[in-house]
Amino acid sequence: MAVNPGRRRAGARGLTGAGPFTYAVLILVTVLSLFPLYWTLVGASTSGSRIARTPPPLLPGGNLWHNLDIAWNQVHMGQALLNSVVVASCVTASTVLFATLAGFAFAKLPFRGRNALLSLVVATMTVPAQLSVIPLYQIMARLHWTDRLQSVVLPNLVAAFGVFFMRQFLSEALPVELVEAARMDGASSLRILWSVVLPIARPGMAVLGMLVFVQSWNDFFWPLIALSQSNPTVQVALAGLGGGSYDSDQAVILTGALLGTAPLLLVFALLGRQVVGGITAGAVKN
Repeated sequence: MAVNPGRRRAGARGLTGAGPFTYAVLILVTVLSLFPLYWTLVGASTSGSRIARTPPPLLPGGNLWHNLDIAWNQVHMGQALLNSVVVASCVTASTVLFATLAGFAFAKLPFRGRNALLSLVVATMTVPAQLSVIPLYQIMARLHWTDRLQSVVLPNLVAAFGVFFMRQFLSEALPVELVEAARMDGASSLRILWSVVLPIARPGMAVLGMLVFVQSWNDFFWPLIALSQSNPTVQVALAGLGGGSYDSDQAVILTGALLGTAPLLLVFALLGRQVVGGITAGAVKN
């Protein structure tokens, strides 16, 4: 039975085309998503007294560079940005590496007690981080690591969420036949990991890396305890902006928030396409 080409093109347009309502919804969602960032820019470019006016300003002012100079010099913002880059990068690299190794073991390597051990790892996600603060700080004090970056990096080298995430991803994306075929060809576990597992796990690793980087960059509770204002991360430095009182300068605080957000936007701009492309590539099966 022959298929009408016109009907085929119409069906393709029905599957892939988007109507005016779809574009309207997408534009509305985009505007609502970008408005907090735009308002941060508006507040950072005005004065604190202008922000407090009713109605508040909706257009950027001319005080951006002045507020940037105040925010940069009021706290150790340059040191804070560098510390956050170091901490977030180290935590992301170690978490992605260890979570991929553990996820592969839990997903495809049979060993005694695998399910029980996985349940124990997942159960640690239910324990609030606040319960471990006192013993963790005591450990760091005995190691003489207080007010040092390793006190923030070491407790976050691997996360239970990352292990569970990569285990779920590899369970679906990695066929066990590939692992068995590689073993029959005489490949070692390290060779299988490098040549078989990592290429398939790359989309999941990219997504996990992005999530971990953002979470580590935004972490505030433990860095506030472990670090001081002379050696802070970005979030700890932001806590000291504006004078720290009820009459603090909101424009300076928003300027600091803009400085702390800019590196994340840069990371998304550089890696966002690779993450989306990796997810798409991982979803396509030959």
